[in-house]
Amino acid sequence: MKTIRNIKVIIYFLITILMVTGCQQGNNQNAEITKGDVKLITLDPSHFHAALVQKSMYPGIDSVVHVYAPKGLGLDEQLNYIKQYNSRAENPTHWVEKVYSGNDYLQKMLEDKSGNVVVLAGNNLLKSEYIKKSVDDGLNVLADKPMAINTKGFDSLKQAFADAKEKGVLLYDIMTERSVAASILQKKLAHMPSLFGELEKGTTDSPAVIMESVHRYFKQVSGKPLIRPDWFFDPLQQGDAIVDVGTHLVDLVQWICFPDVSLDYTKDIAIQSSKIWPTPINLSQFSTITNEDHFPGFLNKYLKDDSILLTHGNGSINYTIKGIHTRVTAEWTYDAPKGAGDTYYSMLAGTKAHLEIRQSEEESWQATLYIWPTKSVKDIKAFTNDLDNAINEINKDFPGVELEKYKNGWKVVIPEKYMEGHEAHFAEVMKRYLQYLKEGKLPEWEVPDMLTKYYTTTKALEMAQQ
Repeated sequence: MKTIRNIKVIIYFLITILMVTGCQQGNNQNAEITKGDVKLITLDPSHFHAALVQKSMYPGIDSVVHVYAPKGLGLDEQLNYIKQYNSRAENPTHWVEKVYSGNDYLQKMLEDKSGNVVVLAGNNLLKSEYIKKSVDDGLNVLADKPMAINTKGFDSLKQAFADAKEKGVLLYDIMTERSVAASILQKKLAHMPSLFGELEKGTTDSPAVIMESVHRYFKQVSGKPLIRPDWFFDPLQQGDAIVDVGTHLVDLVQWICFPDVSLDYTKDIAIQSSKIWPTPINLSQFSTITNEDHFPGFLNKYLKDDSILLTHGNGSINYTIKGIHTRVTAEWTYDAPKGAGDTYYSMLAGTKAHLEIRQSEEESWQATLYIWPTKSVKDIKAFTNDLDNAINEINKDFPGVELEKYKNGWKVVIPEKYMEGHEAHFAEVMKRYLQYLKEGKLPEWEVPDMLTKYYTTTKALEMAQQ
């Protein structure tokens, strides 16, 4: 009898282990990804960033991509870009797009379960629903910025991250600006105390951190003029600049100044002021951008004299992050000066040096990093020695980076091989995301920092609108 009881105990123990293991595997949807291919689903692509995710091929990603979208410009442009990438002469891709274009595309996607990673880039108003339903269905999500364009969207995003954790899936946004060489080097130098010192606290009028970006409504993507959907100009669908491009700027502040730090938006962020203002676009310019010959009715409330669209194209935030005074500004113009594209400016004020990125005509429109010693530096020879040591350290990861004396400071000369364009950065984001999928988790700081980022932008917009 004792032997029988022991056998029963052993069987019960084994069954319990199997049940626990089964539950753990059921809650980790990424267990299968570590063993096989990532299978992409593209949902309602109506922004060209969805196509740029597929400008390259990746080991571990199935070449068959299932696309679910309504018929229209967004789907047509997506397929045209993929066709262009597949047929280019140099290093062509070989994606196979399986398209479903019924009006019930979202429900169909959830029913089919044809992949395990949903790529989102399009109408930002719809993203909250797309993210929620994808996560609820146990799908990983790689979403273009912004993932929230207002306070309601932020509240939905908070819940989505909680649900993603429970489901064992990864919700992540596409932050391409972290791959810009000048920003990477600025970050490295900012954490070399012998050269940079400490980050200043700054003031509201003279922030220690300043980041600015200017984007263009009319631009070229993959060698051809970009056609934007008309809803792109509706802040209720696209979002104001402060919550759109502003997302990149706030992300860079966090990523550069507080790397690997899990931020708490309830304690670390204090918004002092914010503002928004329009960029005027006439009908001719609107038509060039959208291929439409009139302003749609939903834009009427943004028209001046029935002929000028006052786009929600500019925004600025003054805030502190962990006590550091910061200003970010996002602006849009119709087009760029000859030879230019989108441009970026960044300044970090350290006690020993200021690190400044400029991208003006003087820099031939290339993001260029400068190092300026502060007035507190009395021994320039010692500073120069520290600077040489810093560049030697940089060269361990980035061979070929050099210094060039420039005015009262130095210019960081970055070899051409590191100067990839914006479109190439999407591949860098995808590679990072693939690694996270393989590991089955994001870095510990990513989710709290994404929440902090979207709190900052949406709270600032709420403030600017009051």
